[in-house]
Amino acid sequence: MTDQSTTTAPGAAPSQLPPSVSVRGLRASYGRIEVLHGVDLEVPAGSVFALLGPNGAGKSTLLKVMSGRMRATAGDVMIGDTPVGKTPAEKLARQGVCAVPEGRGIFPNLTVRENLRIWTYRGGISMKDVEEHTYETFPVLKERRRQLAGTMSGGEQQMLAISRALVTNPRVLYLDELSMGLAPLIVAELYELVGTLSRRGMTIVLVEQFVTTALAVADHAAIMVHGRIEQQGAPADMAEAALSVYLA
Repeated sequence: MTDQSTTTAPGAAPSQLPPSVSVRGLRASYGRIEVLHGVDLEVPAGSVFALLGPNGAGKSTLLKVMSGRMRATAGDVMIGDTPVGKTPAEKLARQGVCAVPEGRGIFPNLTVRENLRIWTYRGGISMKDVEEHTYETFPVLKERRRQLAGTMSGGEQQMLAISRALVTNPRVLYLDELSMGLAPLIVAELYELVGTLSRRGMTIVLVEQFVTTALAVADHAAIMVHGRIEQQGAPADMAEAALSVYLA
């Protein structure tokens, strides 16, 4: 994997940075069961924000609401001056908001190249550009381009899923359980890419269970328990607190 396509020129103007993500009083439910109980977050522009917490904490639900894939029952999510809850998901995508969901969301019965062709259906990008960008960032996918996506390794499938987001050059990227089921070496490579994208100016919110992995690349972090933010701050201050939560 190479980061040649993800570096940015030094001295980029602040206006080129993506907007911050603001969450205020956010509540969300599945039927009558409320799973988010008044969440407040502020994600600075161009930063990596790690959302930590045990299974069932509400992390993935929060990410769904923040990306417009699920409606809140109360509260607001703003990306810059765009209200997420009042903006159709397809419009958010065109404005540079992209999510890589848990489970990867690729088409397993299509080849890698056929998956990449689907990335072009949003319009505004050619197959040639998609392939060039993807293969430069993930060379192994070029070797696998005629292989059915479902027969690749978990790490290669995750690379394919991420490629869908990167070809759109998003301003805000949500990553849900990036490391799930992957070998440590692949996880390290993917998180190296996350760091590179952040240095490029992309705002990244990632949900992760592996504390050390997430905090190593994060600029800010929050710990979520039972649908509430228990603590947030600098990564250096979160490791011990997160460990206590997981042990509890």
